[in-house]
Amino acid sequence: MRYPPRPTLRLTGITLALCSALLLTLVAVKWRPLIDVDERIARTTHRRAVADHGLTHTFRILTDWVWDPLTLRLVCAAAMVWLVWRRSAWWTALWLAATCALGTLFQQTLKALVDRPRPVWPDPVDSAHYAAFPSGHAMTATVVCGLLLWLLHDYGTGRAVWRTAMILAVISVTGVGLTRVWLGVHWPSDVVGGWMLGAFVVVGAVGVYERWGSARPGI
Repeated sequence: MRYPPRPTLRLTGITLALCSALLLTLVAVKWRPLIDVDERIARTTHRRAVADHGLTHTFRILTDWVWDPLTLRLVCAAAMVWLVWRRSAWWTALWLAATCALGTLFQQTLKALVDRPRPVWPDPVDSAHYAAFPSGHAMTATVVCGLLLWLLHDYGTGRAVWRTAMILAVISVTGVGLTRVWLGVHWPSDVVGGWMLGAFVVVGAVGVYERWGSARPGI
């Protein structure tokens, strides 16, 4: 039996869409107050990153290996294997894969359309490719962590596991955004945009799952 997404889910999706669209517009038109805040924060964090070699090196390891989009997608792939192997949940595994793929496509499309330059420093501590908005690291972490948290909740995991997963997800999503700004490869609004757009993708995917997934056998 098909049923519409919960009203709160729909309201959350609309709110995220509006906020994301507003931020996207402000970035695209180069709204001066936003640019000034971005530049002020970026300059401050970059000075500290140059001065604190140990912390900067730690952040590079975290952002390039632990919270790297490829690493997170491999975690998602492992979850897909588990869904198929332990529960024969083919539809859920396909839904998870499709959401991650569409999220990446959405992210790269926005990067190409907005084409926002990344910060440029005379003494960079890290480097990155492609355009700046939205942050791919922040968006990918939000999508993957959000989807996996929802799946754990949907499958009725224990309270201890759920709390541990929630703590790890919050640390990962927040941490990866902060490292990208600290390392000088993103403006703060790139990260905020990545968080909001990632959350929008998760809410939309959950809405699709709740509308059609429940009618599938072996989900």
